[in-house]
Amino acid sequence: MRKQERARFVMAKLEELYPEVPIPLDHQDPYTLLIAVLLSAQCTDVRVNKVTPHLFAKADTPQKMIGISPEAIREIIRPCGLSERKAQAIWDLSHILLDKHGGRVPQSFEDLEALPGVGHKTASVVMAQAFGVPAFPVDTHIHRLANRWKLTQSKSVTKTEKDLKQVFPRDRWNRLHLQIIFFGREYCPARGHAPDACPICSVIA
Repeated sequence: MRKQERARFVMAKLEELYPEVPIPLDHQDPYTLLIAVLLSAQCTDVRVNKVTPHLFAKADTPQKMIGISPEAIREIIRPCGLSERKAQAIWDLSHILLDKHGGRVPQSFEDLEALPGVGHKTASVVMAQAFGVPAFPVDTHIHRLANRWKLTQSKSVTKTEKDLKQVFPRDRWNRLHLQIIFFGREYCPARGHAPDACPICSVIA
């Protein structure tokens, strides 16, 4: 198969397997989504979803978040790992949202990526899932599958994102991002992968 043929097959198979794509991180609004995505760095969505109810019960707005100390935030989010750095980032970005953005999460990549603890991937998730802006957040799992499916030969997530945006239609980016994540967890893991049993790898790999 050529790359475009592989891409069409991947889209069709993912749509067949995952016609519904719920957002994995529990949240109520753009702010709580931003915090949840920040916490998900090097942490599973399942663990984040266990931690955030405790955090958001105390502070689910920037105003409330700056009312508690970074140390108090750190104690709550400790199970997510990197708790000291993440807690300080959450506290600092909450101040910035209040000082520069009227307490609202900005709707631009530039403003989001200027916030502490927010990289391009986090900004892409927020833009896609909170605001519906076409984006293709690439984490290590999507990077792995894109290489496994020969949709890219890149060693960097930045180049992989560019390659996936070129091969898939813009109006499918947001859905595909989630569909690939769900597929990777269920059928195409990093370890213990059985290519012959994988609905995609068994056809195109």
